[in-house]
Amino acid sequence: MAGVDRRRAMGLMAGGTAALALPRPASAVPSREAFLWGAATAGHQVEGNNYAADMWLLEQVTPTVFKEPSGDACDSLHRWREDIAIVRRLGLNCYRFSVEWPRIEPAKGQFSQAYLDHYAAMVDHCRDQGLAPVVTFNHFTTPRWFAAAGGWEQPDAPQLFARYCERVARAMAGGISHALTFNEPNLALGGKWSATPMPPAAIAKMRACVAAAARASGSDRYSLLNAGDPEPMIPGVTAAHVAARAAIRAVRGDLPIGMSLAIPDNVPVGADSGIDRKRQEIYGPFFAVMDKDDFVGVQTYGRAWVGRDRDVPAPAGAVRLPGGGAWYPDAIGNVVRYAHEATGKPVLVTENGIDAADDTLRQRFIPSAVASVQAAVRDGVPVLGYIHWSLLDNFEWLSGYGPKFGLVAVDRTTFARSVKPSATLFGRIAQGQRG
Repeated sequence: MAGVDRRRAMGLMAGGTAALALPRPASAVPSREAFLWGAATAGHQVEGNNYAADMWLLEQVTPTVFKEPSGDACDSLHRWREDIAIVRRLGLNCYRFSVEWPRIEPAKGQFSQAYLDHYAAMVDHCRDQGLAPVVTFNHFTTPRWFAAAGGWEQPDAPQLFARYCERVARAMAGGISHALTFNEPNLALGGKWSATPMPPAAIAKMRACVAAAARASGSDRYSLLNAGDPEPMIPGVTAAHVAARAAIRAVRGDLPIGMSLAIPDNVPVGADSGIDRKRQEIYGPFFAVMDKDDFVGVQTYGRAWVGRDRDVPAPAGAVRLPGGGAWYPDAIGNVVRYAHEATGKPVLVTENGIDAADDTLRQRFIPSAVASVQAAVRDGVPVLGYIHWSLLDNFEWLSGYGPKFGLVAVDRTTFARSVKPSATLFGRIAQGQRG
């Protein structure tokens, strides 16, 4: 799978509680009305040794579709205070991270108080440092037992997820700034629209990898949203979002809740473009259950040119990155406008960035991307914030540690963090906009 970008790689895998009192916030923590400037991470991609996770097993079996295992990742399980300190030093006011369900419920019905305390400490430390904690309750990974029992296709999946979310909310919802139930649950649906379909050999290898994980689990199936046919799983995911939202609100009714969706800047090609059909298929099922959400999160990594039945290659004149992807920083501004128009909700940019080993490209990208979002704000679109992906160069799923999305480099042996010039630039932009 070498050479496949992170968005395409994940897409091709498609397949009774008392209310909490909000703790006294640190004076520097941004108010709910403040624009959020932040950087994002995800547990499995930075923490390391997430061995109870469904993805971890897929990394270990033979054959595997992963270029390399996640292993120690960035050791953020132990170095999270250092990561938060970097966010603060950069002058940002927000840190987005995920809570790992596999750590909190490694066996069905067995909850780890130690890990609930761990993530609650992260929330509290962010607030102590003047950062708004934006917390994702599910960033792709689920517990192995959940996958081996049928994943999102099992009838009680929504209730199981809501039970987990309720436990997390009881432990830390009082300090969370914004909550996301899911990260890009629509991503797997995009495979059928891809301009370059997954080759038969790659499909066969994926199926063999999933079958090996099922055998290793003592199950006849191993079901992941991003490693199989996503269509039967979407009803379970959307129902889980609704159930989780209710469970979290039962603990803290004023906590802003949404979910993030992967949305490229779709552009119609030809008079018979299927852009409306594509949008209905890939975003429609999720928009339909977001009526009671407080915001919609968007995650954008470029443009997609939409033909009649699938995306088509970028036009010959498109400016490209060294890896072949189209260069279009303004995509995020267009997606912000579309997401608000489609849902009527305020928009939070939960991810935006580029894979660039050459950091000068990121230094060019960030000001243009931010400017496109600011233009939407000036035009009246309610945007809550801009969160860059990623804080760290991390484990990018099937592609391993090759891609470089981070504002901060991480030494693969020592885990030493090195702040890149693009991070300093982003911090200056954020501080300048906040006055």
